[in-house]
Amino acid sequence: VSRHLGLTQRMLAATETKSRLGDVGALLRAVIATSLVAETVLTLIFLATFVGIDPSFVSALGHSLFMAVSTFNNAGFVVLADGLGQFVGNWAVSLPIILGTIVGAVGFPVTLNIAQHLRNPHDWTLHSKLTLVTYGSILGISIVVIGLLEWNNPATLGGLSGSDRILATLFHATTPRSSGLATLDVGQMEQSTWFFIDVLMFIGGGSASTGGGIKVTTFAVLVLAIVAEARGDRDTEAFGKRIPPDVVRLAISATFLGAFLVGTATLAILQITNYSLSQVLFEVISAFATCGLSTGITPTLPESAQIILIVLMYLGRVGTMTLAAALALRNRRRVIRLPEERPVIG
Repeated sequence: VSRHLGLTQRMLAATETKSRLGDVGALLRAVIATSLVAETVLTLIFLATFVGIDPSFVSALGHSLFMAVSTFNNAGFVVLADGLGQFVGNWAVSLPIILGTIVGAVGFPVTLNIAQHLRNPHDWTLHSKLTLVTYGSILGISIVVIGLLEWNNPATLGGLSGSDRILATLFHATTPRSSGLATLDVGQMEQSTWFFIDVLMFIGGGSASTGGGIKVTTFAVLVLAIVAEARGDRDTEAFGKRIPPDVVRLAISATFLGAFLVGTATLAILQITNYSLSQVLFEVISAFATCGLSTGITPTLPESAQIILIVLMYLGRVGTMTLAAALALRNRRRVIRLPEERPVIG
């Protein structure tokens, strides 16, 4: 508002968005512009449908605006009386949710970078390329796997027509990454589908995005490090660039912290409830990834279990980011290095 960002504010914003100090101003403008444009467009698109099913224009506008903000920010809240199940075969509602979720989940640094170099993809940063390729690859795999697992399930895809099945598959391959919206009853899905969605939710969206999870770039760096080790390469590389070892260590730390939080919370809730491991694990990962999908057991959980999920939502959204920032800022130089010796691994 004051058109001036102090050093402290710039450092905080740079740490939050994984950007350089000089880019903070442009990035913040991109955040505001992207959010306003995306949510306005989504509101108008939803309004065209909601005005036909709601007798009040003001109510339809309110629902459209709420749905637009919930979609772009990957919040997962729905205030429609009959939920989104009524739109399972409606392309005019489902497709904007899919696209809005993706735009919100890839991350603002990627959006800004693409906007600045729209005509020359060669100038895109390594972060942008990793995010887009990894996000797109996981989305493609998700469409195939969820379609195969649920295609003949009469309680989900099996009860729909051909085109509706395709749309619902696209929808539920996209939203588990972070938005948490659903047109099918997740509680009626196969347990194998729950497990696959667990993986999608744990990975989440892009860094500095509206999505949760450990982030797609974290997952990408881990995969690249494994591939480099399998090939016997000294460096972890991607798109003609070398990824520093401290970034790999950071990815390992963030993933381990996420797995530790999920494992601890799952063990605690299993001890105080009688629900199955598949149900509890689904709820826990959904909370950690701030996704919002549920098998339906959350309202029936005891207060102690709900408190665990509340804490996990906060730690899942803030904890991994704080850890990553803290580790990045504590990169210290040591004058004396200890002698090297290799322990046996595997």
